[in-house]
Amino acid sequence: MASAPPPSAAKVYGPNRFVSLPAELDPDTYDASREKRRAEAERLAIRSRLKRQYLLQLNNPNPPAVIENPALIRWVYAKSENVYPTFRPTPKTSFLGAAFALGPLLFWMLVLKADRDRKAKRIQEGKYKRPFSVFF
Repeated sequence: MASAPPPSAAKVYGPNRFVSLPAELDPDTYDASREKRRAEAERLAIRSRLKRQYLLQLNNPNPPAVIENPALIRWVYAKSENVYPTFRPTPKTSFLGAAFALGPLLFWMLVLKADRDRKAKRIQEGKYKRPFSVFF
């Protein structure tokens, strides 16, 4: 009587709580079901059709004014237009926002206040003669 084949390394090896399962032993990478393989084949066919269409447009002797690549359009939209749905307010971003918004204002307020106080003190001591100015 023939014995059953030994179990695969992925079935024998189990991740512990300190170390995750290596990618080489992850069953999702090689033990694909029939539906998963069919879905991967469909995605590969779609990618190859899009690539062929793009290359035909690129190598056309009479090219159109703009060659549109749908993947590139989606990437540009996700990078530039769709920023806030992926933004997460954290303590770090809140602090940085407050620092960059209020920091320069507070700095210039302190600089101008110190300059005004220094001028007022010199005027009181009689060491500074105020110049005539219509606007200031």
